[in-house]
Amino acid sequence: MRLALTEVIHRPGASISFSECVDLSDLQYGNTNPVTEPVKAEGTVRNTADVLMMKGLITTCLHGVCDRCAGEFTRNVEIDLDVVLVEELSNEDSEDERVFPVEADAVDLEEVVRTVFVLNLDSKMLCDPDCKGLCCRCGKNLNDGPCDCQKEPDPRFAALRQLLDK
Repeated sequence: MRLALTEVIHRPGASISFSECVDLSDLQYGNTNPVTEPVKAEGTVRNTADVLMMKGLITTCLHGVCDRCAGEFTRNVEIDLDVVLVEELSNEDSEDERVFPVEADAVDLEEVVRTVFVLNLDSKMLCDPDCKGLCCRCGKNLNDGPCDCQKEPDPRFAALRQLLDK
């Protein structure tokens, strides 16, 4: 999906708005496809002293399996879109993930959204930041409440426990 920039590319102070839906259903993250609905990207491209700044918001619903409790979850996500669009990359060896090329007075909006989306995904997919996970003994989901397993006594107090047993 190409976003035409002919209105702003050589006109300092000019800006254009965009609002598009991008299909990222083929995106693989770990063992899952976290995006099944269209990803909405909206914002503006503004020419500031011949530098094209794209600012906006990416929104979608994330589907995943929690890395701590193994429960399936859905969560609405909003990611800030703040990138620079350039007509030519000055040094391709030191690529910046916030800089995207403009080709034929247009930018590939799907590439921009895909890159920004992936770079902002958490390294661990969690149903909730405070997820308690599973009990290491019985496997109960601790988010549903405590399990019936007895806590293992501290091994530093083993000698004192022997005194109580006598």
